Amino acid sequence: MGTLSVDHLVGIKDLSEQDIDLIFQTADNFKSVLNRPIKKVPSLRDITIANLFFENSTRTRLSFELAEKRLSADVVNFSAASSSVKKGETLIDTVNNILAMKVDMVVMRHPNPGAAKFLAENVNSQIVNAGDGAHEHPTQALLDSFSIREKLGTVKGKKVVIVGDISHSRVALSNIFCLQKLGAEVMVCGPATLIPKYIKDLNVRVEHDLRKALEWCDVANMLRIQLERMDVNYFPSLREYTMLYGLNKDLLDSLSKKIVVMHPGPINRGVEISSAVADGKQAIILDQVENGVAIRMAVIYLLAQKNKRQE
Repeated sequence: MGTLSVDHLVGIKDLSEQDIDLIFQTADNFKSVLNRPIKKVPSLRDITIANLFFENSTRTRLSFELAEKRLSADVVNFSAASSSVKKGETLIDTVNNILAMKVDMVVMRHPNPGAAKFLAENVNSQIVNAGDGAHEHPTQALLDSFSIREKLGTVKGKKVVIVGDISHSRVALSNIFCLQKLGAEVMVCGPATLIPKYIKDLNVRVEHDLRKALEWCDVANMLRIQLERMDVNYFPSLREYTMLYGLNKDLLDSLSKKIVVMHPGPINRGVEISSAVADGKQAIILDQVENGVAIRMAVIYLLAQKNKRQE
């Protein structure tokens, strides 16, 4: 078994292709564990992990917590809504107080881009980024690429379009980095107002016509509109957005080939994707959820193993 080149998982940008391959191989092993009657391994019995969520999350928090418990780690959950951060305490003080209770690893979601990197540089603990603002969401990108590999055999050479709100999405940026490292071609598709100016610097194709994008791709990753991050209206109405960029059964069936449909969740049914597509045979959305636990188990396990070796 190899070793990760990083001490923290702050972003996909820091990972090498070998790191990603190692995470995938480890996740393959854990996926077989998750399908056994007893879904637990004693790998991290001596590790305590704190989940710090300064932003609302249901699926990611549950997925991390389940991954930690499947590895037999002790788990502490922390919600910022009821914390001393509300009383003005700094992020570093909050985390150092938690670490003083002998916590080994911190999984953190934070509304500010760069918060995970800042923490990794300023506290003595391993940090896993569970999403920092509209910046990165590395474990989501890993599970998305892992799901493509599982469905299509490889990521290399595949054409993947990411559709929707690219500007406000941490999933989009992490996915672009991860897919490119694994040799996929990437396109983004959406209204011009939701595609950031810097995107062309990332060697990504841009398409504003959904049908053309779908005819080009092997995989379509449909993102939701991040209304909670929007301070102004970026398009006239949700109805018009759906007419132009929503994926429904008629459009999917009219394509010249079968494509794989993904969604990082939560789904806004009837907006970016119809129920018939989300629940249909071409969607691998629930596979992504299942793979999320295996990928997060792999990341936590490999980071903990690296830390043990360094000690």
